[in-house]
Amino acid sequence: MVGGGAVGLIVLIAALLLGVDPTGLIDTTSQPPIEGVQSESLKECRTGADANKRADCRVVGFVDSVQKYWDDEFNRRAATYTPATTVIFSQYVQAACGTASGAMGPFYCPTDQKVYLDLSFFNDLEKNFGAKGGPFAVGYVIAHEYGHHVQHSLGLLSQGSNRASVRTELQADCFAGVWAKNAAATGYLVPPTDAEIAQALDAAAAVGDDRIQQQTQGRVTPESWTHGSSAQRQQWFKVGYTSGNMDRCDTSGV
Repeated sequence: MVGGGAVGLIVLIAALLLGVDPTGLIDTTSQPPIEGVQSESLKECRTGADANKRADCRVVGFVDSVQKYWDDEFNRRAATYTPATTVIFSQYVQAACGTASGAMGPFYCPTDQKVYLDLSFFNDLEKNFGAKGGPFAVGYVIAHEYGHHVQHSLGLLSQGSNRASVRTELQADCFAGVWAKNAAATGYLVPPTDAEIAQALDAAAAVGDDRIQQQTQGRVTPESWTHGSSAQRQQWFKVGYTSGNMDRCDTSGV
């Protein structure tokens, strides 16, 4: 699985720091894994007014906008974008990449090319990571996950060393910024305000490796980073947002 907008919640952070298998920290005996299913209520999400009133409809709006942007961009480049399926789940989900807990946060599975979202994560982003929250913080996280799908589609999704992982995650942050710059052109959103972009940047900072490590272990160990520092995550989102051009998202020099 490719890490999400955050390293994950406390259960995954502990696994990364202690070097243990995170699946061993998931109690699947008392609560068996369930398939992620899209709530029937999401069928009611049809208008912008619905998105303004309901958090789940807002997620649908962001997903539609992100996928519309990348479909248009791939077409402009004479390429074909295959939309990623969105799986909304609660507690546990069985992905092609394995069983996952909602405690791991949103993630992208390249094996089945699906983005997995547990909507409770967006509350945890504020509660556990100190983010200020706001609608565009949600948009940033979603756009980051679809950034991984874009990477997979272009053969850019690199996993392996920690350094390679950091480059991959920062590029996904940059792709999220590119979408934000062009979001209004998709027809699903009005142009984001400065305050809304600040929400995205605040969320990016909240899930920087240095901030999470300082918060959980009281010290920062850059050699173990997998997503990049708060400053790096903000920087690469800004690169994407300022340029609006995915060609500027080359993180190979990081």
